[in-house]
Amino acid sequence: MGNRGVGSDSAAHGSVRVDKWLWAARFFKTRAQASEAVGGGKVEVGGERVKPARALRAGDVVRIRLGPYEYVVTVLSVSDKRGPAAVARTLYEETVESRERRERLAWNLHHAAPVIEPGRGRPTKKDRRELDRTRRR
Repeated sequence: MGNRGVGSDSAAHGSVRVDKWLWAARFFKTRAQASEAVGGGKVEVGGERVKPARALRAGDVVRIRLGPYEYVVTVLSVSDKRGPAAVARTLYEETVESRERRERLAWNLHHAAPVIEPGRGRPTKKDRRELDRTRRR
């Protein structure tokens, strides 16, 4: 009849598509978003840009850019099924340097003072848009 609900044979053999793994590890909400990110060069495996169908195995080092943040993770296990967040965290381990860099950037972005010249009053809509653009960089 079919393999519905059983999982793929490749996951049983220790490899899974990189876009499926990113979705299962909860880096992206949908597989389509994961596939688009991989195709757009936001994901590297072993320092190389890859395609969404690239097989991912335990031990691979994956670099993921999400907005201003960058994650460098080591794959601990592969899965093509999306489960609870607690299970997803067991699929990878983030490097210490990556975590520190990400936390430092988050702190800087959160505590960055808006650049407003004194005496000009409230920022205009145009000023707010410019502030938003500089914060996203």
